[in-house]
Amino acid sequence: MAIVVIGGHSRNVGKTSVVAGFIARMPEMQWLAVKITQFGHGVCSVTTEPCDCALNEHEHAWSIDEEHDRSGESDTSRFLVAGAKRVLWARTKQGMLAEAMPALRDEFATATNIIIESNSVMKFVRPDVYLTVLDTATEDFKASALEFLDRASAVVLQDEPGSFAPPWQNVSLSLIRSKTIFRVSPPEYVTDAMVEFVKRKIAGAATQ
Repeated sequence: MAIVVIGGHSRNVGKTSVVAGFIARMPEMQWLAVKITQFGHGVCSVTTEPCDCALNEHEHAWSIDEEHDRSGESDTSRFLVAGAKRVLWARTKQGMLAEAMPALRDEFATATNIIIESNSVMKFVRPDVYLTVLDTATEDFKASALEFLDRASAVVLQDEPGSFAPPWQNVSLSLIRSKTIFRVSPPEYVTDAMVEFVKRKIAGAATQ
């Protein structure tokens, strides 16, 4: 079983497109695709609507739902349309991913191969490949992305051709300068070189 994790430094930087791209380009993997979303206090992990869940840490602390919609309108639906064998959406309160991990591990145990959209899951799994998606047009940089930046197998970078002038504060670029960097431009988020890189990493892990 191979585990691939796709993270990113903020919302709307292309993480979902990268996951969907790998699913479409590597159908032989029969992926279990998982999107992990953590919500702030006072927002229900089940309905994603405001509620008083934060008053009781055991009520609606997490939810795991299987995606069946093939409209392509949601992130998880895009994974299904791309060709994933199964798709799960795991939603947890902020900081409570650990509570959902036993149920997620049960799901992982039945999978052929797994691809996960998340940064925080890196606290609980050791993937064969971890790619982090960075976009120099987006200033926000999540703490979870920074925490695991040095563990990235490679960087998927959106920036202006021929330049690399990120606007991020308190982010040491020394963490990624020695890493393989794949430059991408929408709508193509997954290149032939990226697919070959992931395949090599998976094959290398399998022989260890």
